Amino acid sequence: MHKSPTPALSTLRELRESGHRHRTVKAEIRENLLARLRSGESRFPGIVGFDETVLPHLERALIAGHDLVLLGERGQGKTRLIRTITGLLDEWSPVVEGCEINDHPYAPACVRCRRLAAEHGDDLPVAWKHRGDRYGEKLATPDTSVGDLIGDVDPIKIAEGRTLGDPETVHYGLVPRTNRGVFSVNELPDLAERIQVALLNVLEERDIQVRGYNLRLPLDVLLVASANPEDYTNRGRIITPLKDRFGAEIRTHYPQTIEDELVLIRQEAELDALGADLPDHLVEVIARFTRLVRESTAVDSRSGVSARFSIAAAETAAASAVRRAALTGEERPVTRVCDLPGVVHTLRGKVEFEVSEEGREVDVLSHLLRRATAETFRGTLGGADLTPLLDRFGEGAQVESGDLVPATELLRRIGRVEGLSKMMARLGMGEGDESPGHAAAALEFALEGLYLMRRLSKDETDGGMVYRT
Repeated sequence: MHKSPTPALSTLRELRESGHRHRTVKAEIRENLLARLRSGESRFPGIVGFDETVLPHLERALIAGHDLVLLGERGQGKTRLIRTITGLLDEWSPVVEGCEINDHPYAPACVRCRRLAAEHGDDLPVAWKHRGDRYGEKLATPDTSVGDLIGDVDPIKIAEGRTLGDPETVHYGLVPRTNRGVFSVNELPDLAERIQVALLNVLEERDIQVRGYNLRLPLDVLLVASANPEDYTNRGRIITPLKDRFGAEIRTHYPQTIEDELVLIRQEAELDALGADLPDHLVEVIARFTRLVRESTAVDSRSGVSARFSIAAAETAAASAVRRAALTGEERPVTRVCDLPGVVHTLRGKVEFEVSEEGREVDVLSHLLRRATAETFRGTLGGADLTPLLDRFGEGAQVESGDLVPATELLRRIGRVEGLSKMMARLGMGEGDESPGHAAAALEFALEGLYLMRRLSKDETDGGMVYRT
């Protein structure tokens, strides 16, 4: 992400003379969000499928200045969404130089900064913090302590000779170190209930207390938490007083349309790094496959099917094409239908099945993958004239394919097919997609579709599959 140059102002005097205005974090986010709403600028870049559902609720909560909980099943983009909130902060924010808790030069809060302000006056040294550094995050685990979140006595400072009651012997936890920023607690119900109590003051009184110290440190922080509904009954719960202190609970969801699922896969899958092309029709097969798995009665709906399932499926299929190219010498790897079955075996661990389906996991996923392929075929080549391809299958003729059959060899086995360019155009292959790999991908998809429509038969072999009449 591009950063503008760090501001040159280096003292409190220069900061005052510049006309800088001190705002709370929530006021800062509110004003910047409203400015983006008025200008039509993107508020949460990279977030897919939430425009009409989740984001309006989130925007209202941020404008209201509420701490909030994002509630949803795994892999719905909760953490990704929380991290984009930092984009609504000012790019650069002044802090007292060397302050552990990012005190604003206009309003120093900790003992050290108040002492420095009294000593230096308008010459108080000022440093600048980028908004990317004003975000803190903690994955809630049962072993998380109050010291991790809030703070504790620093034994090293005590060993240096300071007295136990000296507030400067406190080692601040993650929350105060994110003062004047956004702090996220992921999977909040997994946090032990006695530790959740430590957040009560942060959310209501906006301060922290550390052990027996006479220390009440005012905090300026937006606290955002994520939670999975399953956690409320299976592993833990958010204690009632803490739930009451959050101003908003916002429910997230998986992509609601195929179009959103397609955008998400293309956006998140690391395909460029693999160097393989994944044609649009196969991305659609993976998107439909993911949706069918989520809707299947054989799958535990409470657990959900993460968006990472479709992303990993796309990367696994593309990796199969790269493997084929390495073994057979193909110059330009293009993913084909024969690369999809491997997805079933490698990703079944990402799905929680109902107990009654134990032992049938691969069969269930394979069936859903065939359904997804058939639905995509009907939507792309269902109305196309595939007679020239069917004519290649005379009496006893057959075509063998597989994940180790190079594209040129598959094209040789099929032979010349009239109307191939129209078929490829229907599959979204335009200029630049005339390689043998793309032609083979289109023809193999058509063969698989004809098999699923019961116009061809197919035999599974150890090395792949054989299509015949």
